[in-house]
Amino acid sequence: MRKFTLTETDAESAQLLVRDIARHHSSVEDEEFLRSVTVYAHEVPRALRSEISNYRLQETDSILIISGYPVDDERIGHTPAHWKNRKLPSPALEEEIFFMLCANLLGDTIAWATQQDGHLMHEIFPIKGHENEQLGTGSRELLTWHSEDAFHPLRNDYLGLMCLRNPDRVETTYASVDEIDLPESVIRVLQQPRFPIHPDRSHLPKNRGATKGLNSDAEILLMRSYEWIEKLDAEPAQISILFGDSRRPYLRADPFFMDLDSLDAESRHALESLISAIDRALSGYALKPGEVLFIDNYRAVHGRRNFAARFDGTDRWMKRLNIARDLRKSRDRRVSAQSRTIH
Repeated sequence: MRKFTLTETDAESAQLLVRDIARHHSSVEDEEFLRSVTVYAHEVPRALRSEISNYRLQETDSILIISGYPVDDERIGHTPAHWKNRKLPSPALEEEIFFMLCANLLGDTIAWATQQDGHLMHEIFPIKGHENEQLGTGSRELLTWHSEDAFHPLRNDYLGLMCLRNPDRVETTYASVDEIDLPESVIRVLQQPRFPIHPDRSHLPKNRGATKGLNSDAEILLMRSYEWIEKLDAEPAQISILFGDSRRPYLRADPFFMDLDSLDAESRHALESLISAIDRALSGYALKPGEVLFIDNYRAVHGRRNFAARFDGTDRWMKRLNIARDLRKSRDRRVSAQSRTIH
């Protein structure tokens, strides 16, 4: 884990920058803001830019935590009841802007048409009715470790979380591929496309929000996206779990949505060996308000400890971003070069 703490001077400088940006933009989803965000990002303190750049280029650490940015607990108000109930402007607009500035030093933020109504900035807090679901909005159920959107060929390179509130010190869990020790025979099997994987539940039509404002073309694209997801759920793709440099491989796995029972004996043994190795390596970190955590989605898995939600406006509240290093690889799934939404 790599950890960087803003100095008091740099935190004040970042706040001044954020407040100036907030005077010109009412949402981090605005097209004008998204056109300018990378330029704005180069105005954050140099020490922070340097830390994020080194994390991106060196690949020596799978996790980066940035501390020291203040959160105004009174201004952001109660933890919402559901991500569908978004306010504009967001009461946490300043925190969202800071988060976006950091994220866009790593790459470009992306959205999924089939997740949280296509928003870039995701809301992560417990939702009533999701307590026992394998979702970021679950609570009572342990969120098992996984690569983010492991099923998707265009999955993000980095996952970002920013903590607004975490009074129960609920841990985000993680394990790096560098901490996993496996026999060569197992590694060879994991490098082969032998492992079926289903989409996670957050992309399914049952979790769709109210998208009444869509025009007919956008509605058609969205329905095609859901059709593709449902077909993939019925006929899961076969993937390799380890890929890239064989000496320091990348990782892609989500065992909860992988068909263990359908595997041949050799493949099942390899996947079970990986699961056991990651279980042994798994660590946890309880984010504090204002902290930003970036996870290299090619080099680490993550999850969340279970907890008892109160649903009284005081529960854990995170913001989440998906970040791609190469936006062009998804061009055939986006309606324009400027669009960040993948269909």
